[in-house]
Amino acid sequence: MELSLPHFLYGLFTLIIIGTMIMRKGVVLPTLLGTFFIAWLYKGSIVDGFTAIFKANLVAAQELFSIFLIITFMLALLNSLRDLGADKHMIQPIQKLMVNGHISYFVLVAVTYVISLFFWPTSAVPLVCALLVPAAIRAGLPAATAAVAIAIAGQGMALSSDYIVQVAPNLSAVSAGVETAAVAEQALILSLIAGGIAIGLAYILYRKTIRTKVDPLNNQELKNMQNIGERTQEQQGPRLKTWSKIFAVIVPLTLVAVVIYMVYEKLNSGRMSGLEEGDGAAFIGGVAVILLLLSTIVLRKQQALDYVTKHITDGFVFAFKAMGPVIPIAGFFFLGSADFSANILSLENQAPAFLFDFVQSTQAYLPQNEWLSALSILIIGIVTGLDGSGFSGLPLIGALAASLTTSGMDTATLAAIGQIGTIWTGGGALVAWSSLIAIAGFCGVPVMELVRKNFIPVICGLFVATLAAVMIF
Repeated sequence: MELSLPHFLYGLFTLIIIGTMIMRKGVVLPTLLGTFFIAWLYKGSIVDGFTAIFKANLVAAQELFSIFLIITFMLALLNSLRDLGADKHMIQPIQKLMVNGHISYFVLVAVTYVISLFFWPTSAVPLVCALLVPAAIRAGLPAATAAVAIAIAGQGMALSSDYIVQVAPNLSAVSAGVETAAVAEQALILSLIAGGIAIGLAYILYRKTIRTKVDPLNNQELKNMQNIGERTQEQQGPRLKTWSKIFAVIVPLTLVAVVIYMVYEKLNSGRMSGLEEGDGAAFIGGVAVILLLLSTIVLRKQQALDYVTKHITDGFVFAFKAMGPVIPIAGFFFLGSADFSANILSLENQAPAFLFDFVQSTQAYLPQNEWLSALSILIIGIVTGLDGSGFSGLPLIGALAASLTTSGMDTATLAAIGQIGTIWTGGGALVAWSSLIAIAGFCGVPVMELVRKNFIPVICGLFVATLAAVMIF
């Protein structure tokens, strides 16, 4: 097809955005400028350029606001559980399982993965590092190997699928024009493959460093962790301690029951039964709100009205800090999709698909091979993850996945491959300027040492998962 000047301009700004990500700089500025100039050139009016900036961000906000809500509610619930002290009670029984360093490694993997699926690694890491890592070190697991287990299980395996909260698959799916559930299910399978390879390979590589039980008084790694800041809780009386233990049981059982119900309904009917597309996360969010109300009322009584508001507000603040920059980025890549460009450019028909058309025009010069397409989008995902966020590249990944359909690969599969590449890299498993810093800090190990230890297991896991995607899907 014949490309217009706005098509080439869109391609140029896409390359600028990728280059900016590689340099680990913010990409909001080029996305906003790109939206302005492309709309101005396409419509022939500078006024339309200004209008498109606002409309692109509005469209993106409308499409993605459900993400902000689920993050808000889950974080508000966790903050309420922390106030009550229930978070510690949920973890403490697991410490008894850490009888040696080898078992401790896999216990850290399992606990980090489960907590990260529900509350994201941002919330899981301080809890696991403060309560379980010291026990693992006493059992003989080196702090660096403990950090590897936490990074792979949380920042990599759990976050790359994001199967419960579904922020990542929603971002990928919206840009790709496919159902969120399709991306989420395939990303879950691929993340488990990548995680299984990475966890197993890391254990093989570093198992010789695992020691027998050590004396905590003479262990330097435990001393290095003494500066880890733990939250100071309020003094609790017997009544609140009882409620703390009760909620430590009720909350995980309730959330597990929700997941079991969703899985059962899906297996039973092939879809979420009464839960329509996207309502799975809404179901979990609604349950989280009721648990939030109950736990706050138990602790605060007459002050519950104010504290529920505070927890919700804190949740929104965190959600906008974490996801706010994604909105203008998504707006730019929505402009490249015919599904959204008409609304952004105020067109009634013949909506342009700048990115799709641009990629399609190059298909004649590229080998039409599903293996090449899968590896290419994985590499692009890894590159876009170099900015250290893990999420800012997902709109680009989704848009590219939608434009590579001539290779014979399913769009949802390509989006899932790119998603795991982006998040394993930038979400906190491969780059030192990501949230991997928090894990290294909590565990008392140099962040660059942690990056080096993660590199081979993670890269091998990602490439094996990509090859598996081509063969399975």
